[in-house]
Amino acid sequence: MTDNFNDDDAFASAGLRLTVDLGALVENWRDLARRSGKARTSAVVKADAYGLGIEDVGETLYGAGARDFFVATADEGATLRLYAPEARIFVLSGIWPGMERRFFENDLVPVIASEEQLTFWMSVLSDYGDYPCALQVDTGFNRLGLPMDDAMALADDVSRPASFAPVLVMSHLACGDDPSNAMNRQQLEAFRKVSAAFEGIEASLANSAGIFLGADYHFDLTRPGIATYGGEAVPGVANPMRSVATAEARIIQTRSVKSGETVGYGRALQLTRDSRLAIVSAGYADGYMRSQSSAGVPLRQTGIPGGHGFIAGHKVPVAGRITMDLTIFDVTDLPENLVRAGDYVELFGSNISVDEAARAAGTIGYEMLSSMGLRHERRYISEEAEE
Repeated sequence: MTDNFNDDDAFASAGLRLTVDLGALVENWRDLARRSGKARTSAVVKADAYGLGIEDVGETLYGAGARDFFVATADEGATLRLYAPEARIFVLSGIWPGMERRFFENDLVPVIASEEQLTFWMSVLSDYGDYPCALQVDTGFNRLGLPMDDAMALADDVSRPASFAPVLVMSHLACGDDPSNAMNRQQLEAFRKVSAAFEGIEASLANSAGIFLGADYHFDLTRPGIATYGGEAVPGVANPMRSVATAEARIIQTRSVKSGETVGYGRALQLTRDSRLAIVSAGYADGYMRSQSSAGVPLRQTGIPGGHGFIAGHKVPVAGRITMDLTIFDVTDLPENLVRAGDYVELFGSNISVDEAARAAGTIGYEMLSSMGLRHERRYISEEAEE
């Protein structure tokens, strides 16, 4: 039997589909590079490139000129190496005993973030010789990084091995997305001391939000993440980034329901008018979070409205509780001929931003993107991005 099927057939018929605009991705990265001024701009592609696919995203950003990448794990770094052959790839979780071969064979740079890792890394250098690393310093976040005092002592320690030669010293902003927060300036001043102590070594402080704080925060290398993927770096202001990801779910069935009837689990929603409902093939197993439900979840008691989809030029609200594989939308206000079984509802994209969808779930765009399951059929599109 001849196989006449192709990838376009799979995408056109998929219950869930995700379109990733690689042209928009490149434009966002180049925009952030321009905003970074004299600093070089890296690409953060951890968590499978924020859920969009480290292979395609990594290869695209490498082709656009990115030569510094950040991943969370050595396995992510090994995958990325195939698509970014000459890049420096930093592993944010660092290195532990038994991981040496993984790092060396794939030319990965560990980010040393604790005294335990530093001690182990010194032993690795004594066994294997010179090898690059990055050093993370905690300037107030209280997450990863050597304490300030320990980092300053290390910088002044004349007895440290000559083979310990970091290629980057870095820290991370706790409140970069809140430009008026005094914590930003406190961390900046602390990091300036660290950077000066490690004179001659490149320094990196700014994430996406840090880039927007201005040139003082840029140092030698910026590390944009969410903004590259089209998300908000700074809530409450207009987002200058282009939308990159569009998630859609197919309508399995439409149904007419009388006023007074209830919808879904727990009878959470009681209809106050005759309604028309569209049931789509997406649920919380696909990252379309239950907390976006219009009723029957604790978040609705706070006054934050539930989630919406977009179809035929209109926003339509979620009806009742979102379940594992299915979500119900109220399409009563749309002409009946505009919504039919087989049509697709946009869950987020150019019409409903990923951050808008996230707010309805009581979370952030980062979580929405990185929580998407494996059931989305993916399509990557690319238009030539202008230099």
